[in-house]
Amino acid sequence: MDIRLRIPTMWRLRTRTLELGRRTRVMGIVNITPDSFSDGGAYLAPEAAVSRALQLLEEGADLLDLGAESTRPGSRAGDATPAVSAEEEQARLLPVLEAILRARPDAVVSVDTYKAATARAALAAGAEIVNDVSGFTWDAAMPGVCAESRAGVVLMHTRGRPEQWREQPQLAVDAVLTMVREGLTASLELAVHSGIARESIVLDPGYGFGKRFEENYALLARQRELLALGRPLLAGVSRKSFLGRTLAPLHGGHDAPIDARETASVAALTAAILNGASIVRVHAVRAAVEAARIADALLDSAQES
Repeated sequence: MDIRLRIPTMWRLRTRTLELGRRTRVMGIVNITPDSFSDGGAYLAPEAAVSRALQLLEEGADLLDLGAESTRPGSRAGDATPAVSAEEEQARLLPVLEAILRARPDAVVSVDTYKAATARAALAAGAEIVNDVSGFTWDAAMPGVCAESRAGVVLMHTRGRPEQWREQPQLAVDAVLTMVREGLTASLELAVHSGIARESIVLDPGYGFGKRFEENYALLARQRELLALGRPLLAGVSRKSFLGRTLAPLHGGHDAPIDARETASVAALTAAILNGASIVRVHAVRAAVEAARIADALLDSAQES
């Protein structure tokens, strides 16, 4: 396997740039929600969320990703009415964002939202990046907000809506990458057409977002092919359900519980790095930083040979 994949590039954010490709960047997750699949409720209180964010920075996170609405399967009641209003999302998010930046003005903060109103408020409060799980498909105003602010953006591929995922027909193994590539291409073209610089864009294949269990492995195995789109890749595989399903034989035939997926998460993120990811989005930062060091050393060795 040719692992000489990543070319160093600069990711243009709202007020600064971040080098990608020379070493893996670790994005630490802070869920300010009562119902996220992994740690819902643990950091809903602002003080707990801020403490967690500062801990992740101390553990070596290069970026923080703050989310205030869960997008786990079945988390939304319908297309027209979000489970969390923009007002409630901002009430959860903004105090945490502001407190983090008071404590650590140098922190690079991403906001996980698909709502333009929330993105606008968060960028005004100091966020550098908008991480849109819908790839600009759920709120038509989002591209304009990101273009106007010159924010960094993460465009993720999502197949359908969360409430649809459990009922979606299974894809043929060779159809998964094609679907993701076409979806990311459309999101990328929309972003550029809206005035967002290509240098501001990172792409995310969207593991678990409308992909059934084994479909995620087909995507991960061929993830490097998405580099042909010309933008760096972010991979979010941490604690995902497809990992828990694979571990079921070790847990009496039942999917491994969330707290038993950490080793599998490290294995999957290492595979993602070796298949071209420049950023990994994780819950357990220290383990990810250590795994990334090893994967990066292998990539460096391949570059030198």
